[in-house]
Amino acid sequence: MRHGRWQLDADADQELEYLDLRSLPEIVAAQRRWAGVARRAVRGGVEPERVFVLAHAVVARWWEQALYWEEEKVWPRRLHQVAGGDAGGELERWRIVGRDAVVFPEVVAVADALLDPAMAQLMWADSGAERPRALPADGAFCRVLGERVCRPWLGPVAATDYGGPLIAWMGAVVRARRGHHRPDPYAKDPWWVRQELQPATMAAQLRVRAKEKKAPGSGTNWRAAVPAEQRFLITNLLDEAEEQVLLLRGAQVGPTADAARYLLETLSRGTELLDQALVQIMAAAVNARVELEEVARWARLSPDEAVEILGTYPAADGP
Repeated sequence: MRHGRWQLDADADQELEYLDLRSLPEIVAAQRRWAGVARRAVRGGVEPERVFVLAHAVVARWWEQALYWEEEKVWPRRLHQVAGGDAGGELERWRIVGRDAVVFPEVVAVADALLDPAMAQLMWADSGAERPRALPADGAFCRVLGERVCRPWLGPVAATDYGGPLIAWMGAVVRARRGHHRPDPYAKDPWWVRQELQPATMAAQLRVRAKEKKAPGSGTNWRAAVPAEQRFLITNLLDEAEEQVLLLRGAQVGPTADAARYLLETLSRGTELLDQALVQIMAAAVNARVELEEVARWARLSPDEAVEILGTYPAADGP
């Protein structure tokens, strides 16, 4: 970023070379703040690039969710300004092209928070310290994190985003502090972002968008016809089910009856979430004009069973 310009990826198939940020001084100021955050990372023995990648993954996930946040006012304003005043009918494209610039101040703020020992202490207290408990939705760490990105309402949203990069980082930090490690060597590293949690690049998103525009509802591209809100719901259900499965790894502790009860309750919750995801995916496929018989076969159901399951789910309008 130089002279109020945000340089764009030259390999991305789009016509802009840069974004004009002269009307958004907070983004320029965030670049200056990043230098101090990077120095704090080095003092803490962490490569600044790794801190940035994690913070960017956290905020990019919020960016996808924020499309449905009524409280979010800052990012839409910035995005329209980046687009020259009004993203208009090109909102989807501008959300791809402008994302990294628009969210940059929050990325810097999150990176700074993740490196702050006082924030780590809040998280330790939320986790129950030496008496482990599940991280609460109203925990102090996420509440203060929301305040640090100027969104006091964000705390409970961030705290319940199971399966996301923030919760993964929190879990890794708490486990390390307790001396508990999973067999996976990467699970010991709180700054490692799993591939599936890394946000798609601008170039990748633009390629997907181009393909979807060519064939939005045919063949294997039927997913492109599923509304973004429903895709987000399905992803959240699957992420939460994954989190329940991961919890089972540490469940074999304590009296036999308590361990068995915990195992069964956690497994039941995971199964329930997967069932909900299955119904959502079936409904999405049918509404995207995939034949019911094919959807039933995917779900290993008879057509009659599929009809019964989807009977109360609203179908798409139109022929």
